Amino acid sequence: MLGVFSLTLGLAQLSAPERVAGLIGLKNNSRTRWAMRAIGLREVLSGLGILASGESAGPLWGRLAGDVVDLGLLGRGLTGGRQRRGRLLATTAAVAGVAAVDAYVAAKTSRNETIQKLVAPVHVVRSITINLPAEQIYQFWRKLENLPKFMSHLESVQDEGHTSRWRAKAPAGTHVEWQAEITLDRPNETIAWRSLEGASVPNRGAVCFKSSPHRRGTEVVVELKYEAPGGAVGATIAKLFGEEPGQQIASDLRRLKQVLETGSVVHSDASIHHGMHAARPAEDTETTKLTEGSGAQ
Repeated sequence: MLGVFSLTLGLAQLSAPERVAGLIGLKNNSRTRWAMRAIGLREVLSGLGILASGESAGPLWGRLAGDVVDLGLLGRGLTGGRQRRGRLLATTAAVAGVAAVDAYVAAKTSRNETIQKLVAPVHVVRSITINLPAEQIYQFWRKLENLPKFMSHLESVQDEGHTSRWRAKAPAGTHVEWQAEITLDRPNETIAWRSLEGASVPNRGAVCFKSSPHRRGTEVVVELKYEAPGGAVGATIAKLFGEEPGQQIASDLRRLKQVLETGSVVHSDASIHHGMHAARPAEDTETTKLTEGSGAQ
């Protein structure tokens, strides 16, 4: 698959370098066209090498090295005051995604056990104690439409009876959707789910509700496994952008606690103002009401 992709992309860059440059947001000049042809030739050679090598990881690592070079060139374009910055950003995100896939396939094909561990499914377990009975927390979670109210990466979850449809945010302003099913439902104790066949990121998980020590509220434990693009490599890259799954789930659980205990999520200054800034409270609003109409008490 990657071999065919490389061949197709390379032939396009060789035959129409000016068109490819325009699509990704680069200026159409002789230097850019020369670079496009050089990259196209490399893609064709990579594609041929991958198709001819069978199960060898060598050509795949070579393609990954080419991805790194491409990211460097795109980075220069972003800092060089070129036009169509939006297209350059989208292309950079797309190339980074392809690089993660290349790394995943190369590592999985490699015979080195240490490298293969890097592409093992991501496994995360996080917990939090909420000062409410398990029944109330279970009922809130079991109504799947409530999940986007505290899971920041989710845009919507639609309960369709036996299955549910999930829509989540993806890089460069894009979205990803998949269907899932409940595999275990023990009222007030456990909810487990898994994505259905065809999901772009296969995943499964469970949430358990346990009485905390001395019966002071409920301990909510979330366990998630998913096959991230690039495996642990992709998860490490995501961590650099503040989207590492363990951090994300921990933040989601803190928001769940706020929603259920106070009826709102308190936004920190860092969540409102991006980049370097002086610490200060939000000027317009400190909380966003989330539980209206949710049925949470």
